[in-house]
Amino acid sequence: MRIATWNVNSITARLPRLLAWLERTGTDVLCVQETKCAADAFPYEPLRELGYEAAVNATGRWNGVAVISRVGLESCTTGLPGGPEYDGAQEPRAVCATCGPVRVWSVYVPNGREIGHPHYDYKLLWFEALRAAVAEDAAGPRPFAVLGDFNVAPTDEDVWDPAVFEGLTHVTPKEREALAALREAGLSDVVPRPLKYDRPYTYWDYRELSFPKNKGMRIDLVYGNAPFAEAVGDAYVDREERKGKGASDHAPVVVDLDV
Repeated sequence: MRIATWNVNSITARLPRLLAWLERTGTDVLCVQETKCAADAFPYEPLRELGYEAAVNATGRWNGVAVISRVGLESCTTGLPGGPEYDGAQEPRAVCATCGPVRVWSVYVPNGREIGHPHYDYKLLWFEALRAAVAEDAAGPRPFAVLGDFNVAPTDEDVWDPAVFEGLTHVTPKEREALAALREAGLSDVVPRPLKYDRPYTYWDYRELSFPKNKGMRIDLVYGNAPFAEAVGDAYVDREERKGKGASDHAPVVVDLDV
Protein backbone atom coordinates (compact mmCIF):
# COMPACT_ATOMS: atom_id res chain seq x y z
CA MET A 1 0.00 0.00 0.00
CA ARG A 2 1.42 3.37 -1.01
CA ILE A 3 0.55 6.46 1.05
CA ALA A 4 1.82 9.98 0.39
CA THR A 5 1.48 13.58 1.50
CA TRP A 6 1.82 16.63 -0.73
CA ASN A 7 1.30 20.34 -0.22
CA VAL A 8 0.18 21.13 -3.75
CA ASN A 9 -0.09 24.92 -3.28
CA SER A 10 -3.41 25.11 -5.21
CA ILE A 11 -4.99 21.91 -6.45
CA THR A 12 -6.51 23.80 -9.38
CA ALA A 13 -3.13 25.02 -10.61
CA ARG A 14 -1.49 21.66 -9.95
CA LEU A 15 -4.28 19.34 -11.16
CA PRO A 16 -2.64 18.06 -14.40
CA ARG A 17 0.57 17.28 -12.53
CA LEU A 18 -1.32 15.69 -9.63
CA LEU A 19 -3.37 13.40 -11.87
CA ALA A 20 -0.29 12.37 -13.85
CA TRP A 21 1.63 11.75 -10.63
CA LEU A 22 -1.13 9.54 -9.20
CA GLU A 23 -1.20 7.46 -12.38
CA ARG A 24 2.58 7.20 -12.59
CA THR A 25 3.21 6.30 -8.95
CA GLY A 26 0.19 4.12 -8.23
CA THR A 27 -0.40 5.89 -4.95
CA ASP A 28 -3.34 4.45 -3.00
CA VAL A 29 -3.87 7.29 -0.51
CA LEU A 30 -2.74 10.89 -0.91
CA CYS A 31 -3.03 13.50 1.82
CA VAL A 32 -3.16 16.95 0.23
CA GLN A 33 -2.64 20.38 1.76
CA GLU A 34 -3.19 23.95 0.59
CA THR A 35 -5.93 23.08 -1.87
CA LYS A 36 -6.82 26.79 -2.06
CA CYS A 37 -10.35 26.15 -3.28
CA ALA A 38 -13.83 25.76 -1.84
CA ALA A 39 -15.11 22.23 -1.29
CA ASP A 40 -17.62 22.54 -4.12
CA ALA A 41 -14.79 23.54 -6.50
CA PHE A 42 -12.65 20.52 -5.62
CA PRO A 43 -11.86 18.31 -8.68
CA TYR A 44 -13.87 15.29 -7.58
CA GLU A 45 -14.78 14.16 -11.09
CA PRO A 46 -11.26 14.01 -12.63
CA LEU A 47 -10.15 12.03 -9.57
CA ARG A 48 -13.18 9.76 -9.78
CA GLU A 49 -12.26 8.94 -13.37
CA LEU A 50 -8.96 7.57 -12.04
CA GLY A 51 -10.75 5.56 -9.35
CA TYR A 52 -10.26 7.93 -6.43
CA GLU A 53 -12.70 9.49 -3.98
CA ALA A 54 -11.93 12.40 -1.67
CA ALA A 55 -12.73 13.68 1.81
CA VAL A 56 -12.30 17.45 1.70
CA ASN A 57 -12.12 20.26 4.23
CA ALA A 58 -11.89 23.52 2.30
CA THR A 59 -13.72 26.83 2.36
CA GLY A 60 -12.06 29.15 -0.12
CA ARG A 61 -8.86 30.49 -1.59
CA TRP A 62 -6.67 29.84 1.46
CA ASN A 63 -5.65 26.67 3.29
CA GLY A 64 -7.72 23.55 2.60
CA VAL A 65 -6.89 19.85 3.02
CA ALA A 66 -8.05 16.53 1.60
CA VAL A 67 -7.60 12.78 1.78
CA ILE A 68 -7.72 11.19 -1.68
CA SER A 69 -8.13 7.40 -1.72
CA ARG A 70 -8.71 4.51 -4.10
CA VAL A 71 -8.93 1.91 -1.30
CA GLY A 72 -11.99 3.19 0.52
CA LEU A 73 -12.97 6.27 2.48
CA GLU A 74 -14.85 5.80 5.74
CA SER A 75 -15.39 7.39 9.16
CA CYS A 76 -14.34 10.84 7.98
CA THR A 77 -13.73 13.67 10.42
CA THR A 78 -13.74 17.15 8.93
CA GLY A 79 -11.94 19.76 11.00
CA LEU A 80 -9.84 19.45 14.13
CA PRO A 81 -11.96 18.49 17.17
CA GLY A 82 -11.44 21.08 19.90
CA GLY A 83 -9.24 23.10 17.58
CA PRO A 84 -8.68 26.82 18.19
CA GLU A 85 -10.17 29.57 16.07
CA TYR A 86 -8.32 32.36 14.31
CA ASP A 87 -10.13 35.61 13.53
CA GLY A 88 -13.34 34.05 14.79
CA ALA A 89 -13.29 30.87 12.69
CA GLN A 90 -11.72 27.44 12.66
CA GLU A 91 -9.61 27.31 9.51
CA PRO A 92 -9.83 24.25 7.20
CA ARG A 93 -6.57 22.59 8.21
CA ALA A 94 -7.44 19.00 9.09
CA VAL A 95 -9.39 16.05 7.74
CA CYS A 96 -9.28 12.41 8.81
CA ALA A 97 -10.44 9.20 7.13
CA THR A 98 -10.08 5.44 7.25
CA CYS A 99 -8.70 4.11 3.97
CA GLY A 100 -8.76 0.35 3.87
CA PRO A 101 -6.63 -0.95 6.76
CA VAL A 102 -5.14 2.45 7.60
CA ARG A 103 -6.49 5.59 9.25
CA VAL A 104 -4.86 8.91 8.35
CA TRP A 105 -5.05 12.60 9.12
CA SER A 106 -4.13 15.17 6.48
CA VAL A 107 -3.00 18.32 8.30
CA TYR A 108 -1.82 21.77 7.35
CA VAL A 109 -0.39 23.24 10.54
CA PRO A 110 -0.61 27.05 10.83
CA ASN A 111 2.47 28.90 9.63
CA GLY A 112 2.90 31.08 12.71
CA ARG A 113 4.07 34.05 10.64
CA GLU A 114 6.50 35.52 13.17
CA ILE A 115 7.44 35.14 16.81
CA GLY A 116 5.07 37.19 18.98
CA HIS A 117 2.36 37.32 16.31
CA PRO A 118 -1.11 36.04 17.34
CA HIS A 119 -0.77 33.43 14.60
CA TYR A 120 2.29 32.01 16.37
CA ASP A 121 0.29 31.47 19.57
CA TYR A 122 -2.52 30.02 17.47
CA LYS A 123 -0.05 27.58 15.95
CA LEU A 124 1.00 26.28 19.36
CA LEU A 125 -2.63 25.92 20.47
CA TRP A 126 -3.37 24.08 17.23
CA PHE A 127 -0.62 21.58 17.97
CA GLU A 128 -2.09 20.97 21.44
CA ALA A 129 -5.50 20.27 19.94
CA LEU A 130 -3.98 17.97 17.33
CA ARG A 131 -2.22 15.94 19.98
CA ALA A 132 -5.46 15.50 21.91
CA ALA A 133 -7.38 14.59 18.75
CA VAL A 134 -4.99 11.83 17.65
CA ALA A 135 -4.12 10.33 21.03
CA GLU A 136 -6.67 7.50 20.93
CA ASP A 137 -5.81 6.38 17.39
CA ALA A 138 -2.09 6.76 18.06
CA ALA A 139 -2.34 4.29 20.94
CA GLY A 140 -4.57 1.86 19.04
CA PRO A 141 -3.78 -1.40 17.22
CA ARG A 142 -4.70 -0.14 13.74
CA PRO A 143 -2.01 1.44 11.51
CA PHE A 144 -2.48 5.18 11.92
CA ALA A 145 -0.56 8.24 10.74
CA VAL A 146 -0.67 12.01 10.69
CA LEU A 147 0.66 13.31 7.39
CA GLY A 148 1.05 16.81 6.07
CA ASP A 149 2.76 20.15 6.13
CA PHE A 150 3.71 20.67 9.77
CA ASN A 151 5.45 24.01 9.18
CA VAL A 152 8.18 22.96 11.63
CA ALA A 153 11.65 21.66 10.83
CA PRO A 154 12.26 19.00 13.52
CA THR A 155 16.00 19.67 13.86
CA ASP A 156 18.68 22.03 12.58
CA GLU A 157 19.64 19.34 10.07
CA ASP A 158 16.24 19.86 8.46
CA VAL A 159 17.05 23.37 7.19
CA TRP A 160 19.73 24.28 4.70
CA ASP A 161 21.39 26.84 6.97
CA PRO A 162 20.29 27.20 10.62
CA ALA A 163 21.89 30.64 10.85
CA VAL A 164 19.52 31.98 8.19
CA PHE A 165 16.49 30.95 10.28
CA GLU A 166 17.68 32.36 13.57
CA GLY A 167 14.87 34.38 15.16
CA LEU A 168 12.29 33.08 12.68
CA THR A 169 9.40 30.65 12.96
CA HIS A 170 9.57 26.98 11.97
CA VAL A 171 12.69 26.34 14.06
CA THR A 172 11.92 27.85 17.48
CA PRO A 173 12.18 25.73 20.63
CA LYS A 174 8.46 26.07 21.35
CA GLU A 175 7.47 24.81 17.90
CA ARG A 176 9.87 21.90 18.15
CA GLU A 177 8.60 21.11 21.64
CA ALA A 178 5.06 21.02 20.27
CA LEU A 179 6.19 18.60 17.59
CA ALA A 180 7.96 16.46 20.18
CA ALA A 181 4.79 16.40 22.30
CA LEU A 182 2.92 15.03 19.31
CA ARG A 183 5.45 12.21 19.01
CA GLU A 184 5.05 11.51 22.72
CA ALA A 185 1.39 10.72 22.04
CA GLY A 186 2.64 7.52 20.42
CA LEU A 187 3.88 8.61 17.00
CA SER A 188 7.26 8.55 15.31
CA ASP A 189 8.79 10.02 12.18
CA VAL A 190 8.69 7.09 9.76
CA VAL A 191 10.79 8.71 7.03
CA PRO A 192 14.37 7.66 7.85
CA ARG A 193 17.49 9.75 7.43
CA PRO A 194 19.54 9.81 5.34
CA LEU A 195 17.46 9.05 2.29
CA LYS A 196 18.54 9.15 -1.35
CA TYR A 197 19.73 12.71 -0.82
CA ASP A 198 21.97 13.83 2.03
CA ARG A 199 19.45 16.49 2.94
CA PRO A 200 15.97 15.27 1.99
CA TYR A 201 14.16 18.58 2.10
CA THR A 202 10.49 18.77 1.15
CA TYR A 203 10.05 22.53 0.59
CA TRP A 204 12.03 25.07 -1.40
CA ASP A 205 10.96 28.70 -1.81
CA TYR A 206 10.20 29.85 -5.34
CA ARG A 207 12.53 32.82 -4.87
CA GLU A 208 16.30 33.17 -5.25
CA LEU A 209 16.79 29.85 -7.07
CA SER A 210 16.21 28.02 -3.82
CA PHE A 211 15.51 24.67 -5.45
CA PRO A 212 18.51 24.57 -7.83
CA LYS A 213 20.70 25.64 -4.91
CA ASN A 214 18.98 23.13 -2.59
CA LYS A 215 18.17 25.82 -0.04
CA GLY A 216 15.28 23.91 1.46
CA MET A 217 13.52 22.74 4.59
CA ARG A 218 12.04 19.42 5.71
CA ILE A 219 8.62 20.40 7.01
CA ASP A 220 6.35 17.84 5.31
CA LEU A 221 6.27 14.85 7.62
CA VAL A 222 4.72 11.43 8.17
CA TYR A 223 4.18 10.56 11.83
CA GLY A 224 2.88 7.03 12.38
CA ASN A 225 1.97 4.91 15.38
CA ALA A 226 3.81 1.66 16.13
CA PRO A 227 1.70 -0.60 13.84
CA PHE A 228 2.14 1.90 11.00
CA ALA A 229 5.89 2.32 11.55
CA GLU A 230 6.41 -1.45 11.71
CA ALA A 231 4.70 -1.85 8.33
CA VAL A 232 6.92 0.69 6.51
CA GLY A 233 8.94 -0.96 3.78
CA ASP A 234 10.24 2.16 2.04
CA ALA A 235 9.94 5.93 2.28
CA TYR A 236 11.23 8.75 0.14
CA VAL A 237 10.85 12.37 -0.92
CA ASP A 238 9.87 12.56 -4.59
CA ARG A 239 12.25 15.40 -5.29
CA GLU A 240 11.80 15.08 -9.06
CA GLU A 241 8.22 16.35 -8.75
CA ARG A 242 9.54 19.71 -7.54
CA LYS A 243 11.23 20.22 -10.92
CA GLY A 244 9.89 21.85 -14.04
CA LYS A 245 7.25 24.36 -15.00
CA GLY A 246 4.17 24.55 -12.82
CA ALA A 247 5.60 22.64 -9.85
CA SER A 248 4.45 23.18 -6.30
CA ASP A 249 7.06 24.58 -3.92
CA HIS A 250 6.73 21.31 -1.96
CA ALA A 251 7.64 17.78 -3.04
CA PRO A 252 5.54 14.70 -2.22
CA VAL A 253 6.66 12.45 0.61
CA VAL A 254 5.87 8.79 -0.13
CA VAL A 255 5.64 5.79 2.23
CA ASP A 256 5.17 2.17 1.16
CA LEU A 257 3.46 -0.11 3.67
CA ASP A 258 3.26 -3.87 3.93
CA VAL A 259 -0.30 -4.22 5.27
